[in-house]
Amino acid sequence: MERSAGPDRTPEGIRLHVESDFEGMRAAGRLAAETLDMIAAHVAPGVTTGELDDVIDAHIVAGGAVPATKGYRGYTKSSCISINHVVCHGIPGDKALRDGDILNIDVTVIVDGWFGDSSRMYVAGRPNRRAERLIDVTHESLMRGIAAVKPGGAFGDIGAAIQAYAESERCSIVRDFCGHGLGRVFHDAPNVLHYGRAGSGPTLRPGMFFTIEPMVNLGRPETKILADGWTAVTRDKSLSAQFEHTVGVTEDGVEVFTLSPADRFHPTWAR
Repeated sequence: MERSAGPDRTPEGIRLHVESDFEGMRAAGRLAAETLDMIAAHVAPGVTTGELDDVIDAHIVAGGAVPATKGYRGYTKSSCISINHVVCHGIPGDKALRDGDILNIDVTVIVDGWFGDSSRMYVAGRPNRRAERLIDVTHESLMRGIAAVKPGGAFGDIGAAIQAYAESERCSIVRDFCGHGLGRVFHDAPNVLHYGRAGSGPTLRPGMFFTIEPMVNLGRPETKILADGWTAVTRDKSLSAQFEHTVGVTEDGVEVFTLSPADRFHPTWAR
């Protein structure tokens, strides 16, 4: 269904937020980032993804917030935890982490009605060199996408920057999933593609809030959804990685709402 244009939306249906809305997003983004900082100490071989989710849930609730994924379209957990060849939306459960596993943990919190959404990579034990390199490439892809955000630019600039870098490193960009607008809703216009042509798509304007969350594979980009209806995996079983920030377009650039207060956004072993 198309969203109508108005004083607070562009012709493409993208909401334009006012300055006071940035405060709400800062609070939500900070709690999401603090939650991901906190869980880092719990990621280790032998720990189950369900145990990690329980810790995440308790932290979000103790912060006076609500885990946005819990109850969303029938989803029952407070995070998504995606291991190795799982691209996204891995469901926490009884699976224990093994030494060398890489995993993406994705959380979205609701603070006073505002949504903060972020994910980052973790390692149980020590990664192999190929996994380490994939994480580095994925992190840099996100950073280049964020650097392309500025008023007057185009959404296509974001995807083009991400795609060009990842493919130059002989990795592939997943095309089946994308970033999204958010604010007082979990998912809103626009779809933020992680590939594409510079200069294409809607114009970036101050007050736009959205996620950038590239999924990068060591092998081919194709994915498939498992029988649970949520878990997306690489079709060729190659390793996949993802990093995600929530950002807002400002008058002169971009603000990242989900920066890590403890500077743990990138796994410490790779700094």
